[in-house]
Amino acid sequence: MTVADYIALAFFAILWLGYAWLLRGRTFFGRTSLTHAMTERRREWIYNSLRRDLKMIDTQIMAGLQNGTAFFASTSMFAIGSCFALLGATDKVKSIFADLPYVFSSGTASFELKVGGLTALFAYAFFKFGWSYRLFNYCSILFGSIPMVRDSETDVIAAERAAERVIRMNVIAGGHFNEGLRAIFLSIGYLGWFVNAYVFMATTAIIVVVLTRRQFFSEARLAIMDANPPSILHLSAIRRDMPPDGGSDLPGGL
Repeated sequence: MTVADYIALAFFAILWLGYAWLLRGRTFFGRTSLTHAMTERRREWIYNSLRRDLKMIDTQIMAGLQNGTAFFASTSMFAIGSCFALLGATDKVKSIFADLPYVFSSGTASFELKVGGLTALFAYAFFKFGWSYRLFNYCSILFGSIPMVRDSETDVIAAERAAERVIRMNVIAGGHFNEGLRAIFLSIGYLGWFVNAYVFMATTAIIVVVLTRRQFFSEARLAIMDANPPSILHLSAIRRDMPPDGGSDLPGGL
């Protein structure tokens, strides 16, 4: 490995740690991150469940979170297997890279070290997804301890404590899921190292910039923050004592 390779690897680690540190803060240029905004929405969801006895919607949401986590955990395992297969085809890959322009080959040991680092990235992501999946399981169990509406009204403090337990577990599980997903995203930037160290630094910087924009400057963040609500809302109260015109289930008899 060359000096440029070590500099690029240090640059990769600094950007990763710096981005993770940035998301731990509350704001960036006065903007709340998408992750922190979603934390508040999780809290709203759980407290809203206290007001309904039929919690099928909530269990479906929880199942969706678990299924998404399981999907990425399985994907990480497949990626790890692919990395081991790549190690077995080192000579073939090197011969392909030798015919490509701007690709700096520094030997078999260096190539295998790069593949080993990529494998470590996917292994880190797998452990994060696996732990997140387990925490979402615990969250489902804790969610079952939330009392019914009548019991919540009788003992509000106990109901709020049960809701807070679910919220904390859900937020922790979501945090580990986000860290695993971050490793998957950064592995795309890591692939630039197989070309050369300078491409590695460029692709890593691009990935971090894109992730930062999505967290603090994206339309998804605006949608969650309700930063630009419509000036005219088209929803109106529905009187349950009066059927729609024409006897149809749709307004206006359509």
